[in-house]
Parts: sequence; C-alpha cells; structure tokens
Amino acid sequence: MEDSLFTRIIKGEIPCHKVYEDDKVLAFLDIHPIQTGHVLVVSKVQVDQFDELPDEVYEAVFDVVRKIAQRQKRIFGRQRACLRIEGFDVPHAHVHVYPCDNAQDFYGDKNRASKEPDHEALAKTAKKLAF
Repeated sequence: MEDSLFTRIIKGEIPCHKVYEDDKVLAFLDIHPIQTGHVLVVSKVQVDQFDELPDEVYEAVFDVVRKIAQRQKRIFGRQRACLRIEGFDVPHAHVHVYPCDNAQDFYGDKNRASKEPDHEALAKTAKKLAF
C-alpha cells in the first residue's frame, strides 16, 4: 500500500503544525481550517476507515479527540467542538475537531481550500493548543 499523505506527515516527510503526539495518534492543525483551531486527529496506523481501526487505536484516537475538544472550547471560548469523520480526501482514518458555537460554524467558508495556508497564524494556534 502506498503511503497516504497522513503517513508521510507521521514519518516527518511533510511538515505539520503538531498539537499532540503519542505512539498511536498524531494531532495537527488543518492547513485549510473550517474554524481557527481546526485539528486533525490521525491514527498512526494507516487504515482507510475509522471503523476498521484496531480497538486500542480507535480508543486512543477518540480519547485524544475528547481532550482536543475540551481544550479548544476552553482556549477559544466556544460552546462546542464539532466533529467530522468523512475521509473522502485522504484514505487514512482521521477525525476533524474544531471549535464552534452554531451550525454556520460547522460548515465554514466553502472556498477555504483555495486559499494559501497562513502558516504564521497556524504556528501561533498550534502553540496555544499543544499539549
């Protein structure tokens, strides 16, 4: 199997704005965030769909998702953390976690992926969220 984009990030071949890492999970900022603080929580096992993860990895991913969500709400003063699990762009199990207050926050700017990433702002946000 060819390495996914996320496997290449995990291996350090592609840089990221890391906020958390352990032996099973890597969490880093999305370079085209739906909201400031949008984090991708990625299993270090390259499996296409989250429901195919081994139990211990699945549990580790969702433990980190919960910690990130709690941290986002506290740091950004938001009411909720939104979760998305879709996996259409990268065939590697991951969860999108981002702070929000309402349904519009869930959807964000539809054109965000066409804009250049603001790595300076991402670095500052990563520093705020890092464990």
